[in-house]
Amino acid sequence: MSRNRINFRTFDLNLLKVFDAVMSERSLTRAAAQLHLTQPAVSNAMRRLREALDDDLLVRNGRTLEATARGQELWPAVRETLQKLQTSLAPSVFDPALATNTFVLTMADATAAELMPGLVNMLARDAAGVSLRVLPLTTRDPRKVLEEGAADLAIGHFPAVVADLTARAQAGANPTFVHHRLFVGDYVCVMRKGHRLTEGEFTLDRFCAASHMLVSFSGRAFGFIDEALVSLKRTRRVVLTVNQFFTAGKVVVQSELLTVLPRHFVNVTGYADQLVIRELPFTVPPIHVDALWHQRLDGASPHAWLRSQVAALGETIFSA
Repeated sequence: MSRNRINFRTFDLNLLKVFDAVMSERSLTRAAAQLHLTQPAVSNAMRRLREALDDDLLVRNGRTLEATARGQELWPAVRETLQKLQTSLAPSVFDPALATNTFVLTMADATAAELMPGLVNMLARDAAGVSLRVLPLTTRDPRKVLEEGAADLAIGHFPAVVADLTARAQAGANPTFVHHRLFVGDYVCVMRKGHRLTEGEFTLDRFCAASHMLVSFSGRAFGFIDEALVSLKRTRRVVLTVNQFFTAGKVVVQSELLTVLPRHFVNVTGYADQLVIRELPFTVPPIHVDALWHQRLDGASPHAWLRSQVAALGETIFSA
């Protein structure tokens, strides 16, 4: 399809707000609810936008909507522009008691299990009109997700990202992303009660000789533990790779596999009494859990409020 030249004197900019909601929700029904419009009104707005841009923008694939190349190209610019306008036009002080914002966060299940109960209680107490959506974290580098506007805030262990951002800042580059350290933790080896390795000295040899399960967001059967072992000229056998910490804990309880989990996560598994923690017999870097967001949201008062709530909650939980 050829691209039409847009006449901004007659172009309805409200269509872009509808487009942003549909792209975010990938559903006309959910977008209509977010915008407080009827579904036919949203469908009509999308039809007008498709005609104006001479592109389908989104096409149906089963029960979901998928963006065309043009739609995917357009969305980050539309979302960033709308967010800048909202920041400029909104009151300088964000009142959570009156707010109806929806925030999208991406994090691993272990982090969500720690943070979400407190965040939900905070919303019920201070911001009853605010909603949260949590997306699974599937990468150690969520910058693309934040760049595209698919999430407002990423929370997790992003060592390569933080190192890159620090290097760029030291070189004088303008920051595209901002990060804030929430807490520092460590990893431990976890096994079921009664496992043969719960008795005796837990040596590097015994660790490497055991069968292991790895939590890997990417599905790659090689993680930071394996990197540490390579530096010691050692390896281990990874029998199973999963992408959720809860799954890992549940499998360990019912098998002979070992896994490595964040220490702070073990107590929220729901079956900590069936697990045994053993200190790793070698040194690995600590867990630096950071909040990461796009610079375009840094000055937005609603986003600043969200970040402050997450930071306060993280400090409360992990300093206990």
